Amino acid sequence: MRNSSRSRVDPFIVMDVMEAARRAEEEGRRVIHMEVGQPGTGAPKGALAALEKAMQDGPLGYTVALGLPALRARIARMYAEWYGVDLNPDRVIITPGSSGGFLLAFTSLFDGGDRVGIGAPGYPSYRQILRALGMVPVDLPTAAQNRYQPVPEDFDQMDLAGLMVASPANPTGTMLDHAAMRALIEASHEQRASFISDEIYHGLEYEKKAVTALEITDQCYVINSFSKYFSMTGWRVGWMVVPEDHVRTVERIAQNMFICAPHASQIAALAAMDCEDELQANMDVYRRNRDLMLEGLPKAGFDRIAPPDGAFYVYADVSHLTDDSRAFAAEILDQAGVAVTPGLDFDPERGGGTLRFSYARATADLEEGLERLSRFMAARV
Repeated sequence: MRNSSRSRVDPFIVMDVMEAARRAEEEGRRVIHMEVGQPGTGAPKGALAALEKAMQDGPLGYTVALGLPALRARIARMYAEWYGVDLNPDRVIITPGSSGGFLLAFTSLFDGGDRVGIGAPGYPSYRQILRALGMVPVDLPTAAQNRYQPVPEDFDQMDLAGLMVASPANPTGTMLDHAAMRALIEASHEQRASFISDEIYHGLEYEKKAVTALEITDQCYVINSFSKYFSMTGWRVGWMVVPEDHVRTVERIAQNMFICAPHASQIAALAAMDCEDELQANMDVYRRNRDLMLEGLPKAGFDRIAPPDGAFYVYADVSHLTDDSRAFAAEILDQAGVAVTPGLDFDPERGGGTLRFSYARATADLEEGLERLSRFMAARV
């Protein structure tokens, strides 16, 4: 049987690194995981208790496509608590993870052949989902002096149908302040380009609160998830906020594409939102880990880094060490037993000279990983 041309997407390299690490572990090696953006903690205990009670009370089934009304209302309340934004719960749509939100957003906003700008380096699945849907991802090479975030000059006169931004960003952890976010929104609107803000790492901030696009405009799509701050990666539940006149459009697509997000995950997500003490305890670990990485990576020899504002990644320029980050990451895994992500995942043009280090796991693991990296780099000189 033939495959469609739209199926010819690139692999998600970090998943290949995870598989290589798994094979090494099967052979009896202990691998330190700095490759995957997955919290080392599980779902909050209150979420598990709520789901256990719900399962005892009766069977779980389909919810309406837009999601449980109580969860949508609680998310809207969170925008008031976190950002001072008065959000109509009707604009909140529960999705099967942020990935489901990207599919719904791209399908709702763009036609085949439309050009959508994405910052490079950036989350690789934006590019591949757009391609799979017959759209054209347009990489916007961002500059170090802009902390690897796009600025309006990066897409001036580019005839884009949409602009996708992320703050805090993956792989860099850098954030857009209010003025920078406003400038991007205004520039996209001037070009009649739809604006999509990926806010999946909100809550994971270290010095100041991240800015949501909803503080500036209602004419945008915002996508978020319970995977990162709420530590629920495997539950596959997220949400999106859309303009009121787009709700029915997205609802129709969701009905046919997904029916609904998993009922069990929605119940757990609702309870997770009130587990603030446990979630902040997780943040204390990330803060320690961030300090550890910012001190330990330069000592190990990875000294060309931009300190992250949020998320749990450090993006390192290793162009003085290699022009093939995929081979370099394989060498580090093989010789040091530390799994890291090649920058080629995030920037096809310049990523051969970068690596991403995740610090989402236990502090003790990171301490051991940094020691291994130091020994590896010392032996490599």
